[in-house]
Amino acid sequence: MTTNSATPQAITDQRVLIIGNGMATQRLLEALVARPERPQNIHVFGDEPSPAYNRILLSPLLAGEVDEAAIALRDRDWFKAHHITLHCGRRITAIDQAAQQIIDDQGERHDYDRLIIATGSRARLFDLPGAELGGIHGFRTTEDVTSLMAAGEHTRRAVVIGGGLLGLEAAEGLRKRGLEVTVVHRAAHLMNRQLDDRAAELLTSELQGRGLSLRRGRQPVAYESADGIRVSGVVLDNGEHLAAGLVVVAAGIVPNAELGLAAGLAGDRAIRVDDTLTTSDEAIMALGECCEFERTTFGLVDPIWAQVEVLADRLCGGHQRYALTPSATRLKVSGIELYAFGLLAPDPGDEVLRYLDADHGDYRRLILRNNRLVGAVLYGDTRDGPWYFRQSVDKGDLTACRDTLIFGAADATQQLEEAA
Repeated sequence: MTTNSATPQAITDQRVLIIGNGMATQRLLEALVARPERPQNIHVFGDEPSPAYNRILLSPLLAGEVDEAAIALRDRDWFKAHHITLHCGRRITAIDQAAQQIIDDQGERHDYDRLIIATGSRARLFDLPGAELGGIHGFRTTEDVTSLMAAGEHTRRAVVIGGGLLGLEAAEGLRKRGLEVTVVHRAAHLMNRQLDDRAAELLTSELQGRGLSLRRGRQPVAYESADGIRVSGVVLDNGEHLAAGLVVVAAGIVPNAELGLAAGLAGDRAIRVDDTLTTSDEAIMALGECCEFERTTFGLVDPIWAQVEVLADRLCGGHQRYALTPSATRLKVSGIELYAFGLLAPDPGDEVLRYLDADHGDYRRLILRNNRLVGAVLYGDTRDGPWYFRQSVDKGDLTACRDTLIFGAADATQQLEEAA
């Protein structure tokens, strides 16, 4: 892979096309318009009929707590004010690398000097008997929310497949609309990629108290239908039949990489990029959930925001390079705060510190290795999460505050300062 070597003046004159109008693209545009040396001729193409919106707020939208205007990131006037051409409802069907053009669903060709693919991801659906039935949805777009709300008018029972962040948010949104919701999760505890057993138990108790039903350690094997047209139930691997007129699949994502891979760009699970976010074609870059770097794909915002910073700098003639770095996971599941980083499970010889305030629903667990913090899970009160994360990144010896470390930053910081 090679990188752009154009002069700053040439960069401002370049025609930059962006495929995908999601949160990563909007973040990139915000970074670019803050820089005078930005490319001046930018076109953004998005499948959806409206500008980018905050997908994190889809659950409140589903629950009826906010409207679509409240989740919009920028309106069309913002694009006009910054001389960015926005093409909504325009799907790109092919990339012609030789001609440096993209082709849209109306057959129109668009020239580019630099092309950025930021097509995101989609829900991973299961190829099960009955998967073609109506009433089976993902939970990624406002269109999905509209479909779920419409389906909710005709059924009172829903099944959500997936007990991660997205699945639980979908389940809570449907519950708040008055549906009876069952969550099916293949792992033994909820959010198994972020939480340890104890934190997951607290989360489970909270969600069950709100009225959600849970099936953990189970997975679907077939969808049922009473009329051969719409789903009427889900069959689990233990033979249980769950009645449902609506099914939401939120059990992982698939990078929307087909457009780039079909054009001949290198990649495995997604479009491969180097540390400048450049693909195997020096005129094409990729960003976010549709790309892979050092065999890693992305689904959380922190590493993608780091990619944005590098890509914005590169598009303005800079020399920043992207690298995988430790990151913390900050999550809010239906009003419940979670913060985690590093190791999820201790290795033999590691020391584990735990704190639980059951009355207030606060829990934290720290993993120490040679008196250095290598992993943490915080549930409920997460205010000290960033402080713990800094200690982990700095890899400092925490012996001096070992006795107070689990109780948070205030006393531990004082002890570290006194020992310095």
